[in-house]
Amino acid sequence: MKRLIIILALTLPFYGLFAQTDSVEIASLKQKVTEIESTLNTATSKTDKLETQNKSLLKRLSSLNNELNSYKSFSASQIDSLKGVIRTNEANIDNTANELGIKINKSEQNTNQSISHLNESLSQTTLYWIIASVILAVLLLVVFLILRKQIFKQKTDLVTDIQNTRKNLEEEGVKLDNKLIEVLESQLKIVDGNKSQTASPNETDHTLALKVADEIIRIQKNLTRMDEKTKGLKQLSASVKRIQDNFASNGYELVEMLEQPYSEGMKASVTFVPDENLEKGQQIITRIIKPQVNYQGVMIQTAQIEVSQGE
Repeated sequence: MKRLIIILALTLPFYGLFAQTDSVEIASLKQKVTEIESTLNTATSKTDKLETQNKSLLKRLSSLNNELNSYKSFSASQIDSLKGVIRTNEANIDNTANELGIKINKSEQNTNQSISHLNESLSQTTLYWIIASVILAVLLLVVFLILRKQIFKQKTDLVTDIQNTRKNLEEEGVKLDNKLIEVLESQLKIVDGNKSQTASPNETDHTLALKVADEIIRIQKNLTRMDEKTKGLKQLSASVKRIQDNFASNGYELVEMLEQPYSEGMKASVTFVPDENLEKGQQIITRIIKPQVNYQGVMIQTAQIEVSQGE
């Protein structure tokens, strides 16, 4: 309706004009009217949209006003309530702080008293431990000294027993060797009596002589190991010297080889032993297992020797 009224208002003035103008102007005016109608239609459409939006905005504004009024009344009551809660909390905090202060003071006093008692207790305990440690150390030292003395005494007694046993064994060995030499001397006398019946050296029985030679070497080796104070040692040395003379008087010779340099031309059964104390290539006879025995210049027993050689 509004659109029709606007159109009539705009078109009525043109009717009088149409009666006074020619057809060309009328056509031009019609075109303008058409354009104006289109513009009016567009403006009307925009106006309707704006009215619709305006109504929506008015409703929303009314809703917001209601919410704002409600929020104001609600906020005021909430603020009063929060202020009361805050005042209550402040009072509680003050009371709690006072109680905590009192408790802290009491705790500090109790702690200081406990620390004081603990220090006193620790001081006494430390003193007791020090005294106990000193007593224990003294006891351990006394026990150690007693045990050491006993061990030393036992060791000394053991060494003394070993020495006495060795001495007794050596003395008994000397006695046995002296008796053996006496037997060998008597046997050599018998051999010497029968020697005149033998036609040649090859027909002579050298079994006893070789046994005497082996025993002489054994006894001489033992003499080097015995203590000079051993009972009967001098008598045994004299007996060995005497039987050696008797042995030589019967035509037998013990070739001296001990501590002599070894040469490749020697007729002997040799065992070589390395020795770090000798120079490289040096060879020394250090042990006689069996001696070389000659009878009337003829070898009747090959020596068995041990030779130490430097590496």
